[in-house]
Amino acid sequence: MIVNLRAAVFAAGLAMTVGHASAQDYPVDTVTLVTHSSVGGGSDVFLRELAKYLGPALGANVVVDNVKGGSGANAMAHLAASPADGSVLYATTPTFIYTSLLSNPEATYKDLEPLVNVFSDPEVIYTSADSEFQNLGDVIAKAKDSRGTWGAANPASLERQLLERLKTAAGVDAAVVTHEGGGDMMINVLNGTLDIGVGEVQELSSQLEAGQVRILATFTENRLDSYPDVETVSEAGYDIVARKFRGLAGPKGLPDDVIAAWEKAIPQLLEDPEYKAAYSKASLRPEYIPHADYVEFIQTFANETEAFLKESGVIQ
Repeated sequence: MIVNLRAAVFAAGLAMTVGHASAQDYPVDTVTLVTHSSVGGGSDVFLRELAKYLGPALGANVVVDNVKGGSGANAMAHLAASPADGSVLYATTPTFIYTSLLSNPEATYKDLEPLVNVFSDPEVIYTSADSEFQNLGDVIAKAKDSRGTWGAANPASLERQLLERLKTAAGVDAAVVTHEGGGDMMINVLNGTLDIGVGEVQELSSQLEAGQVRILATFTENRLDSYPDVETVSEAGYDIVARKFRGLAGPKGLPDDVIAAWEKAIPQLLEDPEYKAAYSKASLRPEYIPHADYVEFIQTFANETEAFLKESGVIQ
């Protein structure tokens, strides 16, 4: 009853904010949140947890659709061809920028409209609880001795780029094996095929609670509050810091009422006590960015990423 009451109050506030016209037009009956990630991957876990709290609050049925393939290329093409009415949205991460720049997809980030940002999501290096590695130094030592095998989510992911930068900084030639999603990579970390994987605390939560994996280091500027004993990659001697954003985008031309609805919904949702407890446990950091600022943020990130890839010789 308390949950239903909270959702009702939230939905009423949202309807008042959007106004009379948009109360009729939005939200639609079903909102589909699309991710390029496989089930169990970081974006998939993020969206499914978000949907549990967002559905009642938004007053719509919220579902998650995994459109895999092409490191996000298929998902971007799917979004670009969808109606711009707020019924289909895409989970944005740095991957959709990297895929746009590193390949020649049918649709790129330029064909989508950033809506709002929700979180920044710390990237961590993890290993099987049964592995020989107790810290990042052990991983680097093995890579220097016998190369080693490291796992990333997909070829055009931020995680892949972080591992490539770590290889360069450490002067090692570890094999970086890419996967379609974090769930597939997790299996190979647990069975020992991979020495380490890179992912987010949220997607590792069940394995961490079961004692199946342990975190060796984080790519954050400072140590995580929930894991204060885990060193940062910088503290281990490698100056690499990542900022992984998690937000939403839609097809080009999102109507004002859709934008207004989400700009009202997300800040309120981030203050929901139950959701706050859930995302804090997953070490997600609230970083709400409204529509206009998010459009600028994404373009700036894309420009900086393109410049880095050109300077490093990855692209021409």
